[in-house]
Amino acid sequence: MSTELRRLRNYIAGEFRDAADGRTTDVVNPATGEAYATAPLSGQADVDAAMEAAAAAFPAWRDQTPAERQKALLKIADAFEERAEELIAAEVENTGKPIGLTRSEEIPPMVDQIRFFAGAARMLEGRSAGEYMEGLTSIVRREPVGVCAQVAPWNYPMMMAVWKFAPALAAGNTVVLKPSDTTPASTVLIAEIIGSVVPEGVFNVICGDRDTGRLMVEHKTPAMASITGSVRAGISVAESAAKDVKRVHLELGGKAPVVVFEDTDIAKAVEDISVAGFFNAGQDCTAATRVLVQESIHDEFTAALAKAAADTRTGMPDDEDVLYGPLNNPNQLKQVTGFIERLPAHAKVEAGGHRVGEKGYFYAPTVVSGLKQDDEIIQNEVFGPVITVQSFTDEAQAVEYANGVEYALASSVWTKDHARAMRMSKVLDFGCVWINTHIPLVAEMPHGGFKHSGYGKDLSGYGFDDYTRIKHVMTSLG
Repeated sequence: MSTELRRLRNYIAGEFRDAADGRTTDVVNPATGEAYATAPLSGQADVDAAMEAAAAAFPAWRDQTPAERQKALLKIADAFEERAEELIAAEVENTGKPIGLTRSEEIPPMVDQIRFFAGAARMLEGRSAGEYMEGLTSIVRREPVGVCAQVAPWNYPMMMAVWKFAPALAAGNTVVLKPSDTTPASTVLIAEIIGSVVPEGVFNVICGDRDTGRLMVEHKTPAMASITGSVRAGISVAESAAKDVKRVHLELGGKAPVVVFEDTDIAKAVEDISVAGFFNAGQDCTAATRVLVQESIHDEFTAALAKAAADTRTGMPDDEDVLYGPLNNPNQLKQVTGFIERLPAHAKVEAGGHRVGEKGYFYAPTVVSGLKQDDEIIQNEVFGPVITVQSFTDEAQAVEYANGVEYALASSVWTKDHARAMRMSKVLDFGCVWINTHIPLVAEMPHGGFKHSGYGKDLSGYGFDDYTRIKHVMTSLG
């Protein structure tokens, strides 16, 4: 007997709508491989409607006092807490993530991040007024940029939506947000929550595929395009935005080096690194995926990491003993499998290296050693539960290997030597350097990379500033 699929809808100008032409796409639960909902496959008419609504709502939202916008964001944060179980259920269907970990590791930071940006709403500051030319006073205004076109990824659909809308709304912008076509459910619920707080048109959600995202970025209305996604997608957005000289905010891929020196507490490092590498099935741009180990402890460390991988479990969302759930979609499963199948002869699979079960898109915790710097799996983002291990001789080689990729988002250094840690933090070419830890994030600190990992910052006051523009006002004193 077939089950009727739940119907997700766009949220435009304060109301839920189907796509104008009625097109839909199935949404699949990656833990089961079965469709559970349909979502609009939005086209030009839908994008036009959402942009028109956001543009119409912008002047009034911009002109609200910071205190009023703060109050709205605090209400949204409270609503997220009150409806946490609904958000968790939607996200688990979206992603197949463990229920318990979604409750403990995602809801609290999301709420905290919204409240942080609620506070930031009241920190729209310019430099103090001054006379830099006789008879004239200059002031600096910091203003919202306007309508923001935002595209969120499928690895953290809820949290990345927060990272997009919270600073944008706090600064006085209006938003058109598109979730990934594979994970729209929680974002549609977020639209319902936010829509009950802010005026119509301030926050809009349209579902769709990459063509929908392209239409959003190419549209004349947005002043800014923001995306979290792949390097390929980021390049495409930057190219499209350049034609209209739009601002662009890109948070793209990562290939985080984890530099482990011989004085490290091996047991503690292995425990922390394995969690940071396998959490969320390794579908995290900052995941501890590329471990560089000083040669004197390489074999011992690799053996311990392989054992940790063998002891790590993946499984269904309601299993309280698993660290992570499935890969998000069949294409991602194919990508991860392909990296392992194409390993060079000198590589050794120390643990895992295979699919788990035949239902859903689960992949075993995997450790690969014996790799060279120019190997495909070292240079390219796997985005799966795969940790690679390389050996290095000294600091100089560690830095060479760590920096020797096109990505530059996050990194970590493991050592008891404070001076060495400080030297490494200076020369590692990454937007974040953790020392004796890997992956913690706080709302007050910036997140964002260099090189092919993109530009612009999420979180922090820097992320808030990215959604503002600077205006000089000069007035005559005569």
